[in-house]
Amino acid sequence: VIGSAQPRIEHRTKMPYTDAVVHEIQRFANILPMNLPHETTEDVTLKGYFIPKGTYIIPLLASVLRDESQWKKPDTFNPEHFLDPKGKFVKKEAFMPFSAGRRICAGETLARMELFLFFTSLLQRFTFHPPPGVTSSDLDLTPVVGFTTPPMPHKICAEPRS
Repeated sequence: VIGSAQPRIEHRTKMPYTDAVVHEIQRFANILPMNLPHETTEDVTLKGYFIPKGTYIIPLLASVLRDESQWKKPDTFNPEHFLDPKGKFVKKEAFMPFSAGRRICAGETLARMELFLFFTSLLQRFTFHPPPGVTSSDLDLTPVVGFTTPPMPHKICAEPRS
């Protein structure tokens, strides 16, 4: 779409599939599955559960990012989660890797912009594939569970595009 031009944020609207891939990477491989703690300011009943005032709640953002009621194939990497039938990018309310509400990451806009530019620049300059003798079925995408979800180490070949 942009040829050899240096990627710019204005290109994002012209590259809906690339934007969808970046969003799906964040949804599928969320690196910060838990939000910051919140404290209830009053007694609350939520879905039949009583939560007394002063209770600390740690939202599990990963549960929303893998919710079957929100995603067609929640346990499959599928950029089409973020595309309409015509291939246009669609924002999803359940997509919240930067948290939500008053505690949303202050750098979210900058981070989204940088992720798009970085990812687009890499794809523009390199072709990526597994090393010889390694197939996609050899890749273990099982997340490491903890406060963060760091990526597993994988070997990859990045060949410069001509």
